[in-house]
Amino acid sequence: EGFLRDGDGTGNEEFVAHNACPWAHGKQFTPCAGSTFIRVTAMSPFWIKKQLNALELYTVDVILGRRADTGAVIYGAFLQVLSWLFNGIAQARFWLYRKRILQDQPLGCLVVVVGNLTVGGTGKTPVVEKFARALHDRGRRVAILSRGYKSKAPPFWKKWWRRFTQAAEPPPRIVSDGQRVLLDSEQAGDEPFMLARNLPGVIVLVDKNRVKAGAYAIKKFGCDTLILDDGFQYLPLKGRLNLLLVDKTNPFGNGHLLPRGILREPVKHLRRASYVFLTKSNGERDAELEATIEKYNPGVDIIECAHRPQYLRRFGTPIEAPGAREPLEWLKGRRVLAFSGIATPESFEKFLRDLGALIVARERFLDHYRYANEDFAALFAMAQAEGAECLITTEKDAVRIPEDYVCPLPLYYLRLEIDIIRGAADFDEAVGRICFPQSGAQT
Repeated sequence: EGFLRDGDGTGNEEFVAHNACPWAHGKQFTPCAGSTFIRVTAMSPFWIKKQLNALELYTVDVILGRRADTGAVIYGAFLQVLSWLFNGIAQARFWLYRKRILQDQPLGCLVVVVGNLTVGGTGKTPVVEKFARALHDRGRRVAILSRGYKSKAPPFWKKWWRRFTQAAEPPPRIVSDGQRVLLDSEQAGDEPFMLARNLPGVIVLVDKNRVKAGAYAIKKFGCDTLILDDGFQYLPLKGRLNLLLVDKTNPFGNGHLLPRGILREPVKHLRRASYVFLTKSNGERDAELEATIEKYNPGVDIIECAHRPQYLRRFGTPIEAPGAREPLEWLKGRRVLAFSGIATPESFEKFLRDLGALIVARERFLDHYRYANEDFAALFAMAQAEGAECLITTEKDAVRIPEDYVCPLPLYYLRLEIDIIRGAADFDEAVGRICFPQSGAQT
């Protein structure tokens, strides 16, 4: 318990540790009226899940420098050894592709890659959504290819049975055929489901083999444009425009590769980018960051973006119902409980504070965390104990909540969109310049 102790409490959003769940510290809450409170006993499956979650959160805090105790120093040294090993493997992989020992494959169409050098939190999904919508509006037949991170894979026995009984590989999972959303967030993954729901007319496929998924999209759906979501490190697919996203608030973490840092590959690989998007900008120039980009990729176009809150959407309420959508001004002065399972919860919480919300309690879960009924029971109990008027989460978290879940208190998600503030007039102009350089924005 000392190893996993709660390091929060200072209110300093720039340097805080993750909150552990209330029952991990002996805190007791009275359930909200109408909620189901489930007592968690030691060594139960849910208790084990929470302890593993706490350990993973502790690891994240060590990586991000939020912990400075003796245990964190020792653990950090262990992670550093693994980081050197990871760096060697990553460099060997790039060398094999560079020397053509491993070969990439062309698919004969426009391929746009949206990715980053770091793990999580750069705002890829809004950029993918904007690009896909702009390309679709220009008459392109667009397919988004995702690996479906943290999606529910078919059972192990079913995979082996198919391998023994069928010669052909299974097709990619179709999240959307352009007309209907065919899978839920658990089967598809958070981001593919969100994209499928928000982009009618766009094909969304999930498969770890993006070459196979791309060929399937071309053959079955007649696609002429492929967008790889989180594909900067996916090297087998040839003929690509690499759009590299860099989080301006935390560009490269502590400079270490995984698992000691947040880098997937060295900073010098900025040179592989066709364009660099600086996300989460506050509008002020960062000369040091721009100099680093220029050092490794001289002359590359830099496009600066900002995430902007749009409105609050009430969970479980039909869009046409009164109160289903609230303006941002509605938050001012309201007591709220904020919870999220994303890579950078600080930015989400800062949005709420900047909009005038009073965060009386908050809970942070791992990125892509799959919520259980016990989590909601504890969250609503905490909200009641702290006098919260409602709960606020992110859109990505909202897709992981069962649609038929009955909330004892109002639950909203914050809808964000991304706007260009420097480097292009808007996303439509950026798409024209990047994807159709010969004909420009009027293609």
